[in-house]
Amino acid sequence: SSLLKSPELLTVNLAVADIGMAISMYPLAIASAWNHAWLGGDASCIYYALMGFLFGVCSMMTLCAMAVIRFRVTNSSKSNSNRITKNTVRILITLIWLYSLLWAILPLVGWGYYGPEPFGISCTIAWSKFHNSSNGFSFILSMFLLCTVLPALTIVACYLGIAWKVHKAYQEIQNIDRIPNAAKLEKKLTLMAVLISVGFLSSWTPYAAASFWSIFNSSDSLQPIVTLLPCLFAKSSTAYNPFIYYIFSKTFRREMKQLQCCCGWRVRFFSTDNSAENPVSMMWSG
Repeated sequence: SSLLKSPELLTVNLAVADIGMAISMYPLAIASAWNHAWLGGDASCIYYALMGFLFGVCSMMTLCAMAVIRFRVTNSSKSNSNRITKNTVRILITLIWLYSLLWAILPLVGWGYYGPEPFGISCTIAWSKFHNSSNGFSFILSMFLLCTVLPALTIVACYLGIAWKVHKAYQEIQNIDRIPNAAKLEKKLTLMAVLISVGFLSSWTPYAAASFWSIFNSSDSLQPIVTLLPCLFAKSSTAYNPFIYYIFSKTFRREMKQLQCCCGWRVRFFSTDNSAENPVSMMWSG
């Protein structure tokens, strides 16, 4: 924690949203898949859908905040970038969670609906109920605009602006060896943030397309496998970020190795000679 800078608290918040989604949703979904039907009644379905909506919106808004702050840091002087304090970021994270919680609660108070997915082993916003409901359609339109479209456009605009700024800065430096280490680090951090955003948006885009289709058409027009695959692909978004950080961050890799040593993870090979008769054992002693 001592190595964390103020904007990196948003990365921690993104990790909290990912692990929250995995813990609160995936065990129930896996058990329902083995059961070939949803486990529990309406209460568990509403719980599952609410958790998915809450953590999904939180992840989206966190990525949007990360893009805006990185754009501000890249396009301002060092003195201005230092004004982003940890208290400011904590307040921003609190607002993100309140905003996400507000949207997750709205279907419970009558604006929008929660219901089962067409394939029957998962729950989400009940897209198919919005055909003949102006109330439901206004919720969907507002949700897509304020929780998906505008944040996504903000992310794209910020990273395009950063890319242009970095491109102009590199053009001014003819010799690649003279590029400051700080500029190289900034470029690396930006690329990592871009990949995280691209991974999230790419994984959720097929699900958004299938959901839009079900709003304007009957759910029966899509085969269960067609509705299942985008849902699984969307939920895979929680698995990408650790790999991206492991690849791009030497500090993260070093901390992971130290964690392995502290937890006692070992891979030991016992062999006294080259004979194939001697067993090679692998032991996880953590």
